[in-house]
Amino acid sequence: MAELENSHEMPRVITFLSSLLQRVAESNDVNRRFEPQKISVFHGLTRPTISIQSYLERIFKYANCSPSCFVVAYVYLDRFGQRQPLLPINSYNVHRLLITSVMVAAKFMDDMYYNNAYYAKVGGIGITEMNFLEVDFLFGLSFHLNVTPITFQTYCSYLQREMIFLEPPLNLGRSLKLHCCFTEDDSTHRKKQLAV
Repeated sequence: MAELENSHEMPRVITFLSSLLQRVAESNDVNRRFEPQKISVFHGLTRPTISIQSYLERIFKYANCSPSCFVVAYVYLDRFGQRQPLLPINSYNVHRLLITSVMVAAKFMDDMYYNNAYYAKVGGIGITEMNFLEVDFLFGLSFHLNVTPITFQTYCSYLQREMIFLEPPLNLGRSLKLHCCFTEDDSTHRKKQLAV
């Protein structure tokens, strides 16, 4: 993504990701009536009044993390969703999941990053809660934090396709997921097959 190189203006990845997450959250809000969902530390008692787009812009503005962190955060959200199927992203948990995934991505990807207290302030939550969210998120990922260049590029491409095609997100039969139609194990297996 060319916009990842210019960090002086709001990168398009913010718009792409917020649009996707908004659609996923709205769809899963509807599905809450049809499917059992687990309540977790990520759930708020009410929906935050700040939009997903504004929240991501706030994180980008104040956290000073690289735009690539937002793609990696998206990968982490997808992995978390695949490993925690009873915790689909919805309007009650998306903001806490976002600040946590971006913070973890910044710590893993960037040379310089802030402490948890700073990210808590950016995210509008307390430091104790931020610490709990980070631990829960890392265990939810089984500490699977590495993102290969191929996986990174695949998720970038998927975000771009989402904005171009805007496929209908609603599937009332089950919770909407973030993932881009493959598991990393499948893509690795396919690469090995092609190499043979």
